Amino acid sequence: MAAAIALAVQPALAQDATPRAGPPSQSTCDQPVVMVVTGLTLDRERMGEYARAIAESKIYEKLGGYYLNIPRTLEVFEGTQDPRATTITVRFPCIENARAFWYSRTYQETILPLRQDPSAGEYSVRVYPEAPLREDMVGKVGDNAFMADFPADRVPQIER
Repeated sequence: MAAAIALAVQPALAQDATPRAGPPSQSTCDQPVVMVVTGLTLDRERMGEYARAIAESKIYEKLGGYYLNIPRTLEVFEGTQDPRATTITVRFPCIENARAFWYSRTYQETILPLRQDPSAGEYSVRVYPEAPLREDMVGKVGDNAFMADFPADRVPQIER
């Protein structure tokens, strides 16, 4: 059943993805992670172009990544915040897929340069393991699992 769901929900491969013969391989990618990007945005227009490029590339969809928040502060409960400060979180099925995004040819060669030279922002990018769902929350907020397979090899990589 899970394999049928995975096949049904996989997006079509884009031009930069490696074609596959037969059904996709089953992944052991089952420990979700959260990529956290924090910092100061120095050029909102260029960062808008950068965000559009990520969306148009469909790279998150290929790797099971999705935003967990909108990067606009709703309210500050403690301290002060520079109006240029931003935080965005992206959930991936596993660290391998977060790495596949970061080191993809599409990201490193096409998208990332949109916010560099000169820098459109001063950012820190970190990846954290997702915390396990507390037992008392099971069935109340979700299952902390991905129902589809998002193999990291769907996106061409740069040499590292």
